[in-house]
Amino acid sequence: MKKGLLIVLTGNGKGKTTSALGMACRAMGHGLKVCIIQFIKGSWKYGELESAKRFSDLLDFYVLGKGFTWQSENLEEDIKIAREAWDFAKEAINSNKYEIVILDELTYLIKYKMVNEEEIVNFLLKRPENLTVVVTGRDASKLLIDSA
Repeated sequence: MKKGLLIVLTGNGKGKTTSALGMACRAMGHGLKVCIIQFIKGSWKYGELESAKRFSDLLDFYVLGKGFTWQSENLEEDIKIAREAWDFAKEAINSNKYEIVILDELTYLIKYKMVNEEEIVNFLLKRPENLTVVVTGRDASKLLIDSA
């Protein structure tokens, strides 16, 4: 059994989610089960969602949240939704159902202090040994990057 990795795809510009999707496609091509959890609703295009349906036997795809960002009208509600999304992600990570879990735009939960950074990093470091977790998003913290 191979040891899983923690991969952080961050930076300005495009390509972070696309790179993670490439990893997912490669894994599914090898018959591995993948989970994609999207924390900021709305960045997936129709074609990507349609492609995901074609791999339903190897891919579980979840869009969580309602677009909680810096433009919030109800910060308390957004924090509650972010917390629920993170709790869902932790369950997926510990489920032993997947070889890869992609946490798309997770960095925003840390950046906007919706979920405690140390909690997230510590949990990711204690993930199942054979699981690869891919985190995407701009402005990844030094702690998260150094943990990868």
